[in-house]
Order: sequence, then structure tokens, then C-alpha cells
Amino acid sequence: MSAFHLFKLSLLLSLLPNSIIPNSQKSGGANVFPPTCSRIECPTYGLIQLGKDYEIRRYNSTVWISTTPIQDISLVDATRNGFLQLFDYIQGKNEYEEQIEMTAPVITQVSPSDGPFCESSFVVSFYVPKINQANPPPAEGLHVQKWGPKYVAVRQFSGFVSDYEVGEEAAALGASLAGSIWSAANDNNTAYTVAQYNSPFEFKDRVNEIWMALDVEEEVGAVL
Repeated sequence: MSAFHLFKLSLLLSLLPNSIIPNSQKSGGANVFPPTCSRIECPTYGLIQLGKDYEIRRYNSTVWISTTPIQDISLVDATRNGFLQLFDYIQGKNEYEEQIEMTAPVITQVSPSDGPFCESSFVVSFYVPKINQANPPPAEGLHVQKWGPKYVAVRQFSGFVSDYEVGEEAAALGASLAGSIWSAANDNNTAYTVAQYNSPFEFKDRVNEIWMALDVEEEVGAVL
């Protein structure tokens, strides 16, 4: 991001409310706290801004166990393929033969193709519980991602994820950001992440999210 855009974003952020709301205390508004996160461990974040149809979060440092990139035309199929690898991993198919508690969300990082009939690239990841983050068990075909604090724009939607709906929701989030103070921080507006919080056997209260990473430096976030 250019120095001018960074300065402009810093100035605009300083005009926002000075409180960051922990996700465990959030209620109401345009988006909902995923009920799954009341039962199993989820990454923690602060709510920076609640917009009309999106919110801005600052996630604390996280650790993920991830697949290698999966080339496919279908996010649904790629996520299913990746999740099966990750499910085997938490059931003990790792070098430590260690079982790991289920967490949420399972995320799929999407690098879209140039056309509707071309393969996109998908990386499916499992959030590593805090108790395992210092030394996640290695496993063949999987790798560890360690994220520092990260700012993301988030749009929620319900039901079961479909390839068509994901594209529509990602486009809607991009459009919302384009008319906001965050547009300068959304440098790569084609890549996004799909976060799914529910097991395939849950039919009620399903929560899914589109995440778009924002290029916001920690010094900027500190003005809040």
C-alpha cells in the first residue's frame, strides 16, 4: 500500500469508535457469532468495525495445518478432498500419532482462475488448537501456516456452501469494500477465503463466511 493510502487509512481509522469488541462478547448487528464457537475452540479476534453487510476483524496470531494447493474447478469438491486429509490428521494420522480436538472454522483459501471453466487453486486448512500450536504434529502432504495478527473483511451467509453462491458472496463483499474506507487496504481483491463453521451433519444455524485480507499495518490498527 502506498504511503499516502496508509496515511489516509490511518486518519480514517482514528475517527472510528475507540473500542475493540472481543468476538465472545459480540451480539446482534448484521452478523452473528457462530454458535459452533460456543462448543469448540475458534480463533479469537477483535471487532474493528461493523458495517451494514460486512465487518472488519483483527485476528490474533493463529496456527493452521494446511493441504498443498488443490487444483479444481469446484470449491466444494476441493474442500471435501482437503477436509478428508485434515480429518485423518486430527484422528491421529500424523508423525506423533496424536489425536487433536476438532476446531472451527475449516477454511479454504481461494486463488480464482481466469475463466469459469478453468481450475482454481484451493488450500484447505484446519485451525490448530492453542494447546498444540507450539509443536503441531507433522504429517505427509500437509504443512503448517503461522499467521501473525491479521485484519480481514468478513461477510456471512447461511446454509450449505455451493460453488455459485460462494462466487456471489465474494463479489458482494468486494463491492461493499469498494465503497468503504477499506478499499485502499484491499489490494488483492480477487483472492479470498471461505470459512465454514459447521459439520456436514448440522442442518440448523449454519454459518459460513467470506474473508478478504486487508493490508493494514499494526501501527495503523494501534490508533483504534
